[in-house]
Amino acid sequence: MKKIKVGVVGYGTIGKRVADAVLLQEDMELVGISGRSYNFRMESANRKGIPIFLVHENRQFQINGIKPAGLLKDLLNNVDVIVDCTPKKSGKENKFLYEQAGVKAVYQGGEKSDIGVSFVAQCNYNEALNKQHIRVVSCNTTGLCRTLHAINQKYPIKRVRATLIRRATDPADPNRGPINSIVPSLELPSHHGHDVRTVLHDIEVFTTAVIVPTTLMHIHNLSVELKDDESIDHRDIIALLKEAPRIRIVRTEEEITSTSEILELARDEGYNRGDMMDVCIWQEGLGVHGKEIFFTQAIHQESIVVPESIDAIRAAVGFPYAEKSIEMTNKSLRLK
Repeated sequence: MKKIKVGVVGYGTIGKRVADAVLLQEDMELVGISGRSYNFRMESANRKGIPIFLVHENRQFQINGIKPAGLLKDLLNNVDVIVDCTPKKSGKENKFLYEQAGVKAVYQGGEKSDIGVSFVAQCNYNEALNKQHIRVVSCNTTGLCRTLHAINQKYPIKRVRATLIRRATDPADPNRGPINSIVPSLELPSHHGHDVRTVLHDIEVFTTAVIVPTTLMHIHNLSVELKDDESIDHRDIIALLKEAPRIRIVRTEEEITSTSEILELARDEGYNRGDMMDVCIWQEGLGVHGKEIFFTQAIHQESIVVPESIDAIRAAVGFPYAEKSIEMTNKSLRLK
């Protein structure tokens, strides 16, 4: 079987995780990553034997004992798909490079939705088949789409109201805050609801957000109003979500009452870097009142989009089986 040749541009929080995930896929080959400046991440990639292609000539790599595999143009000339994991807005700047090289490109959610088809694997895989440019939506949007799609498949949704309690920054980023305040988003609605509709086109979603001084995870508090008036049991919703891919039900009975304990669970389970790629929903926090469902979910911003990025690679090259791709990715990453 011919393997899909993949390159990763940007080797930060998301890029290094995507590169590791590509290495685990039986149908993919990681041709290499891009390197702009010498740092500990480049040292780590080099120790793993990952070829590093320089964005620009930089002698610091050779001085520190790293032999580059070539320049970025060489990487682009030897791949089928590029996964662009650069900081937001950089992907749009890089787009013409990928078009010139004639390679498919997968971007991350920091880019605007007009860069390519928005993508969440279990929601709209087929929309991305053979597309030149695919945008894996943001961590928050991915989490919202996973759970709302699962519910909407069986219980059609009329409208959604969600408050996002957002982490201030990632653990490895020392340059952002807040440190000692809660910052409301005065954008009403916040952009997340609009972004959900680029994937789930027919669901009305209104979101608000606040930023809090933590680095661990995001929290979403959701109110989901169904179209039908028939009463439903909260146990039916829990059972439905348990069956959905990449959603995990956690329980306070297990003494999981916070985001820190969710990530401790991930470490105890032996997941790479202690990542939690599933959306986590508290069983005791899910309730039903009439035709309205309330629940709280946690999103690990550093890793949740990684399985979506892998599925997007397959969609880009025309692999037509959404469920099979999700199954393959989940198996390789030890997801359910």
